[in-house]
Amino acid sequence: MNWLNSEAFTVLDQRIIWSDMVGNTAGLIALALGWRRSVWTWPVQFLAGLILFGAFFGHLTGSAGKQVVVMLVALYGWWQWQRRKGGADGHIAVRFASWRERAAMVGAAAAGTVAVALLFEAYPSLSWDPWPDAYIFVGTIVAMYAQARGMVEFWFAWLLVDLVGVPLNFANGYAFSGFVYVIYGALVLWGMRDWWLRTRTPSAALEGAHA
Repeated sequence: MNWLNSEAFTVLDQRIIWSDMVGNTAGLIALALGWRRSVWTWPVQFLAGLILFGAFFGHLTGSAGKQVVVMLVALYGWWQWQRRKGGADGHIAVRFASWRERAAMVGAAAAGTVAVALLFEAYPSLSWDPWPDAYIFVGTIVAMYAQARGMVEFWFAWLLVDLVGVPLNFANGYAFSGFVYVIYGALVLWGMRDWWLRTRTPSAALEGAHA
């Protein structure tokens, strides 16, 4: 698996690593499939996690461990969407979270970020930037959970992750991840609009689907 950490090419003096490019491209495809409410978003997300796990295993234990969690959540999302198909077009039906669910996710994100950041600080080999890395990791898990439950808030969570993910990836030399996060931001805005419209009247959802 050493080739995953080799240089693919260089763009504007930024080294593009194979694992960074392939894994994050798969993640980008998974997000696009999530926008379309396709259950295939989860196998692709699992594949992205598997590729990045293979790249990190053996020298970046913390990063490899994070991908294991991502893969487990992807399996949970696959299970949820398989049993919750209820949209008029046969795809997952989407909704807004209740205030209790929102409070639970915000609380879990805050507590999880603190706990993971303290873990990263205690074991420096697990992360280069403990607090922002913990924020992105926990935020990603919360976003994937909300997606698995068909919540529109999934997109808001991804947007908050992007705001930190873009500068962090560029700063750590993962240029392709940084570029992908920029594209994530555009997809998030379109996906948020589409899911939002689908929570309204059927005519509004139809209008959003054809816009």
